[in-house]
Parts: sequence; C-alpha cells; structure tokens
Amino acid sequence: MSDDGFMMEDEEEYDFDYDDEDDGAMEDEAGDVENQYYKAKSLKEDNPEAALKAFRAIVDEQTEKGDWGFKALKQMTKMNYLHLNRPEKALETYRELLGYTKSHVTRNYAEKSINNILDYVGGEGKHANLSPKVPLDTLEEFYEATRLACDEAKNERLSTKSNLKLAKLWLDRKEYTRLNPILKQLHETCGTSSGSTSSEDQTKGSLLLELYAIEIQMYSNLQEIRKQKEIYNAAIQVKNAIPHPRVMGVIRECGGKMWMMEKAWDNASIDLFESFRQYDESGSSQRIQVLKYLVLTYMLMGSNINPFDSQETKPYKNDPQIIAMTDLVSAYQMRDVQQAERILKANRATITGDPFIQYFIDDLLRSLRTQYIIDIIKPYTRMELDYLAKTLNITRAETEGLVVTLILDDKVKGKIDQVNGLLILDRFNAEAKKRYEAMSKINEQITLLNARIVAEKVARSDARGAGPALWSMPLAG
Repeated sequence: MSDDGFMMEDEEEYDFDYDDEDDGAMEDEAGDVENQYYKAKSLKEDNPEAALKAFRAIVDEQTEKGDWGFKALKQMTKMNYLHLNRPEKALETYRELLGYTKSHVTRNYAEKSINNILDYVGGEGKHANLSPKVPLDTLEEFYEATRLACDEAKNERLSTKSNLKLAKLWLDRKEYTRLNPILKQLHETCGTSSGSTSSEDQTKGSLLLELYAIEIQMYSNLQEIRKQKEIYNAAIQVKNAIPHPRVMGVIRECGGKMWMMEKAWDNASIDLFESFRQYDESGSSQRIQVLKYLVLTYMLMGSNINPFDSQETKPYKNDPQIIAMTDLVSAYQMRDVQQAERILKANRATITGDPFIQYFIDDLLRSLRTQYIIDIIKPYTRMELDYLAKTLNITRAETEGLVVTLILDDKVKGKIDQVNGLLILDRFNAEAKKRYEAMSKINEQITLLNARIVAEKVARSDARGAGPALWSMPLAG
C-alpha cells in the first residue's frame, strides 16, 4: 500500500549512505523514527489531531532534515488539505516540506511527492473527489512556493511541470487572465535551443505538446477558431516528442471539433477517431464523449458507414452512455425522422445535454429530413407539400424551404407549384431532355465534320484544275 493512501503503508525504498562504524546507532535511530511514523499513521483515522502532533514531533526531533521528516510533513500537508479542510495550514507544512528538496531527499522522490501534492491541490488525480474548494489566491500560493523552491534548487523540469499544472488549474476554472501569463512563461521554457541534446529536445517536445493541449482548449472554450487552428497546426508539426496519449487525445479532440464547426466533415472524422483511440489507450473516460462526436460527424456527412463497425469502437456499442447514439444511427440509416426525434427527446442527458452536440442537432435533423425527401419522392412525378410536412413533423413553410434547397443544389429535378401546394418532378422530362441535348451535340459534331470533308474535297478539286492552266501561261521576258 502506498504512502499516498489515508491509512496505507509506504512503498518507497531509499538508500541510506552511512559510515560502517555508525551503522548500528543509525539503524536503531532509524528504527525508532520509523516506529513513530507508523504509530502516527495509525492515529489518522480515529484521532487526526493526535496524528498531527505525532508527525510534528518526528519533524522537530530530527537533528538533521531527512526522509522521515519529509514523509511526516507530506502526511501533515495531505491531512490538513484533504481531510481537515485547512488549506492555510497545509500551505505552511508544504513550504516546510519544500525545504527538504534541496539535498535531504532524492530528487526523483521529491519530484514525485510534489507532483502528487499539486495534483490534489488542483483537484486532479485519485484524490480529486476529496479536494475542497479553496480561494484562488491560496491555490496560487502553493504553485508560487513550488516555483521559488525550484528556482533555488535549479530544477527547471519540476518548475515547468508545476507551471503546466497551474495552467491546467486556471484553464479548468476558466481564469484566463491568470492563465495567459503562465502560458507565456511556458513558451519561453519549452522551446528547444541549438545546444540541446536529442533527448532534451524530445523532453521539451513532449512538454510543448502539453502546453499546446492547454492552449487549444482555452481557444476552443473562447471560440477563437483562428488561434485554435494556429495551435492545432503547430502541435501537428511537433515530431520529436513522446507525449502521453491523453495529451494527443485533447489536441485531436479540439481539432475535430474545430473541423466540425467549419463543416469539414472528413477532417473532423479523422481527428475525432484518432482522439478516441488516444483516449482509449490512456484509459480516459473522455473517449465516450469523443465517440459521440464521431458518430454525430458520420451522420452529418451523410455517410452510410456505421461507426461501430470498426474494431476500436465496437466494444462500446452497448455502453449505457452510447446506446442512445447507436439507436440514433439506426434511425438515421432507416431515414426514420420521427424515431430520431423521439430518441433525441428521450435522451437529453446523454445526447443533447452536451452543448456542443446540441449546436448540431438542427443540422442533423435537416440532413435527415432532406435525405428522407430524396428517398420518398423517387417513384413519383408529383407530391403534396402538406403530406411531406406531416410526415416530417414540420411546418409547410419549413418543408418548402427544404425542397427549394434540394432543387437549387440540383439534388431534385423539379419545381414547386405554390398554388396547388405540389412538388412537380420533371424526372422523366429531364431524362428526355438529356437525351435530346446529347443527340443535338452529336448532330452538331456530324455537321461540322461533314462541312470539313466538303471543304477539303473542294480544295483538292481546285488544286487539280489550276495545274494545266499554270503550264500554258507565256513566260515573261
């Protein structure tokens, strides 16, 4: 069990470097401190105040800063912040803990511990549900204390990771005025330099993609499509990086939604499928939401492809959050407008509850209705507009508007008889007209060819007739 649990054992192992002659004394002392530490942990659930005092005693009694003092401060910070709702006290013990990171604990362990603390402070990670609501200024102090400690220890990597966490915090809270200065700092530190090694460039490339993931979400929230596209294009160009799949899932999701807003359905489907795949690989629950966007895109582009036929998406076909979308796809492919509307009304929580999906519902129903009109009129030469309106469950005026659009887009051959309320289809006349026009073109070509042949014959005949006359003319001189 890990030290991060509320009543859990420690998993961390540490190397102690002592002189041989001091081994016995040091081991006894370490054993005493270890016993104190686990005794304090045993008090956490039933008597948290006594546990805090016991942890404080460990810190105060150590003549030199060491691992057990660091671990005690880590427990105190967690208890104060997550369980006792004392963020100010947690900040005090956190600042004290940061003093141990210079040389008293291993760098990797210090970084891991600090990242875990910043995760729950920012409402992230496995303790997110325990994280209390804390004033923004107090939250900012945690990150500022981290930055100062990193600057003092010259730990640029941890400083950058801390700033990325702070940027994510402000993004989640839509604190864009606080976010922008952090983004500017991150751009300065995440850029590669000419003297850096390949591995350093790869690390910075990965951090840069994390930065782009935050930026593209900000511009997506602000609906600044131009800036969003700039960040998207820049992110796609980063090659020397090994980003976390979740990071690429975010970038591709925002890219797919951007293409959807521009009605570039093919590009949207490519990015959204890739986003789903990346989220699925990282185990992120966001894969379900992105899968809904992908299904919506396929319907909006008028594709007959069932998005649940692929190997990656098939396992989610019967997911409770997805099954309504599966039913909607079936209704769409059957051109059952009324069934589609019933599904949308009955599943507001899983479909139309998302504002982004809701934005496209009118387009989806319009697409479904136009496809229905195209299919239903095929055997007829005329059809009542009132009948179409009743079948589509919309007004006569809306129906007429759809039909006019289809005629203008050359998807329906016909005209509207407004007096009698009819759609008059000239399907058969149109076929005859096409044949007539084709025959006319052939006739024109034959006429031109015939004229050319006659002209050539006349030219040859004239040339033969002029020959003898030229020989019979008197010579000059």
